[in-house]
Amino acid sequence: MIGIEGQPVLTAAEMRAAEDAVIATGVSVETLMERAGTAIAEVVRRLAGTNEVLILCGPGNNGGDGYVAARVLAELGVPVRVAALSEPRTDAAKSARAGWLGPVETLPEAKPAPILVDALFGTGLTRPLATAPHSSSSPADAGAQLNPKGTSSRLSWAPASAGERSVVECLRALADAAQLSIAVDLPSGLATESGKTLSTPPVFDLTLALGAAKPAHLLQPAARYCGQIRLLDISVPTASQAEVLKAPLLPTPGPDSHKYTRGMVAIIAGTMSGASDLAALAAMRAGAGYVTLLGDSQGPPHALVRAPFSTHALANDRIGALVIGPGLGRDDTAKARLEAALTSGHPLIIDGDALRLLDPDRIKALDVPVILTPHAGEFDALFGKSDADKITRARDAATRAHAIVVFKGADTVIAAPDGRVRIAQGASDWLSTAGTGDVLAGAIGAMLAAKLDPLDASCAGVWLHGDAARRLGAAFIADDLAEALRSARASL
Repeated sequence: MIGIEGQPVLTAAEMRAAEDAVIATGVSVETLMERAGTAIAEVVRRLAGTNEVLILCGPGNNGGDGYVAARVLAELGVPVRVAALSEPRTDAAKSARAGWLGPVETLPEAKPAPILVDALFGTGLTRPLATAPHSSSSPADAGAQLNPKGTSSRLSWAPASAGERSVVECLRALADAAQLSIAVDLPSGLATESGKTLSTPPVFDLTLALGAAKPAHLLQPAARYCGQIRLLDISVPTASQAEVLKAPLLPTPGPDSHKYTRGMVAIIAGTMSGASDLAALAAMRAGAGYVTLLGDSQGPPHALVRAPFSTHALANDRIGALVIGPGLGRDDTAKARLEAALTSGHPLIIDGDALRLLDPDRIKALDVPVILTPHAGEFDALFGKSDADKITRARDAATRAHAIVVFKGADTVIAAPDGRVRIAQGASDWLSTAGTGDVLAGAIGAMLAAKLDPLDASCAGVWLHGDAARRLGAAFIADDLAEALRSARASL
C-alpha cells in the first residue's frame, strides 16, 4: 500500500486494456482477482486489529475481490461477515463466491460492523446505483447489467438506473455506524472518468486503488468521497501520459549563483496593483533571484524592484519569465500592455484579465513558451464550455493553444500540448479566497525563470502553492499564502 503521488492515472478503458494484456500472457481473471482480494485483505487485517469486518459484495468482479478478501481474512483469523447486493454474475466472481464458506447476508439486512469494506461497484460505473433486493435474487433483479465490451476484465459491470435510494441508504447507514470505512478501487456511485457522482456515496476514510489511480480519485466532486487514497499493486503493468502531481526536484543555489542565475521575473501591473504585488511577492518567496514589478505600485518589500511600465523595461534580455494578468484590467491600457508582453519575446505566464483579452489562435502563434492559468470561468471564456471531463478539456485546450494549461480549481489539472497531464491531489478549501490565483502565477513565474521545462515549472508552482496552503491551515489570506511559499520551498 503506497501513496499515489507520481503514479499513472488510468481511465476505466485503459485499466481494462492493461489487465487484458496480462490475461493475454496466460494469467487468468481469477488470478488477478486473487491478487486484488489478497492485497485488500492484508490492508484490512492491519487496520482492523481484533474488530469485526463487514464486506459488501456486488454482482461483478469488484464484488469478487470482496469475496476473496473475506476468505483470506477468515483464514487469517479475522472476524468477517459478507453482505451481497445479489448473486455474482461473472465466472470469476462466481468462483470467488464459491471460495467463501461463510453465510452471505442481503444488503438491507446487514448489521453494522466496526470495519466496513465497500466492494459493491468500483471502477467502470456508468449508471446510478440500483435498488437493493431484500432477499436472494438474480443480478437482473438487482438492476445490474453485463458490460457488452466483454467479461475478461475486472471492470465488467455497470448498475442499471432503477431507484437508487435503497442501496445508497444502506451504504450510508453502514458507513456511518463503522469506525473505519474502506472503499475498494472507488466508492460505489462514482463515475470513473468524469469525477461525477452518479449516486452520492458516504465519505470514506480510505480508498484502495487497484493497480493504478483513476481520474475519480482526483477530480471533484468524486475525490471528496474517497478519503485517503492508497495504491495496491496487483502486478499489472501500467503506463499513462496522465500522472498524479508529485513533489518537484528543484535546483538550489550554489557558490557561483547570483540573482540572475536564479532567475529574473518581471510582472506587469494593471488597474488593481494589489494583485500584481501578490504575484511579485510569491515569485520572490518561491525562489526567484530578481523580481521587478512594472507599473504603478508602491510599498514593501524593499527587495522588490519597482519601475514604470515601458517597452524599454520589457526589452531586458535577462527576464526569464514575464507574468501578465493579475489585476491587469480590460481597458485600452491593459490591452496595450498585453500586446507589448506578447511581442516581448519572453516566456509568458498569462493569468486573470489577460486570459479574457486573448483567443487560442493568438496564443498559438507565439514563438515563446506560454503557460496559461485559468480558473473555470476564465477557461470557459477562452476555450468555450463543454460537458467533457476536466482532464480532456485541459488536454484539448493545451493542444489548441499550443501552451501549457493550468486548469485551476480544487482539482487542478495541468496539461501540455503533447498530451502529458499532471493532476494535483485535493487542494485546501481555504484557497477559495481572493488573490490566491495571483500567488500561483507568481510562483510559476519563479519556476519558469529558473529555466525549468514549462510543464515542470507549472507542476512545481502548483505543488508549492498547494503545500503552502496545507501548512497554513484555516482562514489564511493570499498575503499569508505568498509568504508561506518560503516554507514550502525550504521543505524540498
